[in-house]
Amino acid sequence: MYGYVASKTPKDKVQQDIKANLKRVYDEVLNEPVPERFKALLAQLRDQDKAKKPDV
Repeated sequence: MYGYVASKTPKDKVQQDIKANLKRVYDEVLNEPVPERFKALLAQLRDQDKAKKPDV
């Protein structure tokens, strides 16, 4: 736009660090196993759904 490349400022470095840390934390949470409590709730919902639907 103005014909120059913006230099890395301390603010840019902080933003890069925040981005990297957020990605790391997100990846860690994404790779956690599903808690047994949630699996049990999902199974209950599936069973309820099957009971409501007529066999086709």
